[in-house]
Amino acid sequence: MPKVVARRLEKLKRDFLWGGGNLERKAHLVKWEVVCADREKGGLGIRKLALLNRALLGKWIWRFACEKENLWKKVISMKYGQEGLGWRTNEANGTFGVGVWKKILKETNWCWENIEFIVGNGTKIRFWTNHWCGLAVLSQSFPQLYALVVHRNATVDEVWDPNFGQGRWNLRFIRAFNDWEMDLVGDLLTVLRGYRLTLEEDSVTWKGGRNGKFGVKEVYRLLITPNDISFQKNCIGWIESQPKLLFLLGRLRGERFLP
Repeated sequence: MPKVVARRLEKLKRDFLWGGGNLERKAHLVKWEVVCADREKGGLGIRKLALLNRALLGKWIWRFACEKENLWKKVISMKYGQEGLGWRTNEANGTFGVGVWKKILKETNWCWENIEFIVGNGTKIRFWTNHWCGLAVLSQSFPQLYALVVHRNATVDEVWDPNFGQGRWNLRFIRAFNDWEMDLVGDLLTVLRGYRLTLEEDSVTWKGGRNGKFGVKEVYRLLITPNDISFQKNCIGWIESQPKLLFLLGRLRGERFLP
């Protein structure tokens, strides 16, 4: 959705809320950011269209990573090509016929900051540079070890040795470790403990999502800027079952609408 369209539509909503219009101007008694805050935070829960649009665009980033044999994904992959191990497309370069997907790709960074890999057979996950175990990417958690790695772009299955009992991690470095570096190796092996490769395909999960899935409602809340204004409902002893009266009181006080 173009920004000018979103601004125009939100202006229509503001005018409707405060009773104004093209032929009549009325004062807006409360900031639009407060109106758009969640009901739990004292707002009306009206969604900002620009942020909602970003959440909807981001869902296509998620769907491309998740869905396997869908026709739309095959068409996009053939047109733009796949980057790396196939979780994303290449950049949408050109002037004609690329505008929509180019707009979607602008949401890539924040989307992937909230996506985590679930290791299966390990063929499509980078061991050091993808977030698949621990609290962060291993190259960030262990930068000293990452600097000594032989193959920095190795996939998880390339670091896994299935020929040793039930399997083990076979980490290869360019030199032997100093004494003080042995503790780092121990910490890394502790993080890797419990992870084993399976016959299933690698997959992704959305951090904080219900059942690991991308939800527009949750993602919208992730994108929206928190508002710290609070409605002092306790000072009037109001009951929560009267939102219309509380809305009116909020307008008179110039504060938040709902508890």
